[in-house]
Amino acid sequence: QVRLVESGGGSVQAGGSLRLSCAASGYTDSIRTVAWFRQAPGKERWGVARLHTHVGITYYDDSVKGRFTINRDSAKNTVYLQMNSLEPEDTAIYYCAASSGRVGLLASLYDYWGQGTQVTVSL
Repeated sequence: QVRLVESGGGSVQAGGSLRLSCAASGYTDSIRTVAWFRQAPGKERWGVARLHTHVGITYYDDSVKGRFTINRDSAKNTVYLQMNSLEPEDTAIYYCAASSGRVGLLASLYDYWGQGTQVTVSL
């Protein structure tokens, strides 16, 4: 089993930055992909960034490309999502997810989920 705990959400004005953290514990050696999803009220959960951990390959949804960066600190078993130039459209609950396979940004492919952290961006 793998446990994921997110932190770092909050409220920020448009143009500001936040860094989300996802701390993993348990059988973390089994993880091959870590991703960040977000879900706004009334909308489906949508993948915004993912990292193939053993090869370091990243992928970003077009909506965040150039503004968000996913990276990790292996020593701390923590994956981060640095979010810059935030827009009101980025307002959502952000979830960290992990998979034992090298997968894309489809929520059904992920085995483990965190509890989510709220990000609110105001004008």
